Amino acid sequence: MFSQTVEYALRAIVHLADQAPNPCTTEQIAKATKVPQAYLSKVLQSLRQSSVVHSQRGIGGGISLVKRPDELSLLEVVNAVDPICRITTCPLGLKGHGANLCPLHRKLDDAMKETETAFGDTTLADILNSSTSSYPLCNEPVERLTQLGGPSIVPSN
Repeated sequence: MFSQTVEYALRAIVHLADQAPNPCTTEQIAKATKVPQAYLSKVLQSLRQSSVVHSQRGIGGGISLVKRPDELSLLEVVNAVDPICRITTCPLGLKGHGANLCPLHRKLDDAMKETETAFGDTTLADILNSSTSSYPLCNEPVERLTQLGGPSIVPSN
């Protein structure tokens, strides 16, 4: 349902949220998220153009979030790189349908609306603070897990 670009953007943003407010280099993000660095550069450019991330050159520079993780929704990230397109008129151009969608296209648009609502209601902080046995994107060091109140287990490599 989502493009590879959306997947890569979400991985990058979750990593940046985890590291916030510290900036990360493209190389660091690529390594942590397992996204090819050349593709990631293009994704980050779209995120910069949409004011989701900020970049600063030089020593101490890197990529960082424009907003705090609790202020940035998944929907903002998705819409920055590959917006969710709702079906507002008949995709087949049938004059008799117009905005009165057939049952198939109505169902598809309803699913997109639910996704849009769920992503709009979910912040990056929600993702990072989810109660689950898996930490987003990686095996997190024991020190970080115990600081977050998570299990004190040694991650497998």
